[in-house]
Amino acid sequence: MDKDTGTITVLMERLEKQRLPRILALKEKVDNGEPLDETNLDFLEKVFSDAKYVMPLLVRHPEYQSLAMKMLALYKEITEKALQLERNSS
Repeated sequence: MDKDTGTITVLMERLEKQRLPRILALKEKVDNGEPLDETNLDFLEKVFSDAKYVMPLLVRHPEYQSLAMKMLALYKEITEKALQLERNSS
């Protein structure tokens, strides 16, 4: 058994049960023109901070790189929309 299997299992479960539902809710929020609050921004900051720990796993397990890139694109889309909303409200 690969030494990363347990870590990957936990990360995938966290993605499915915690992160993906929350990020989809944030996407809906910004798509509806609503700004992100401090709690939402803290969540995004935590996700980006955690990414540095996931990168070595992606190097060792390229089969997950496509999923990671899709998630990154989703985070990027949300942050860009949130920034645009912030600029428009100023």
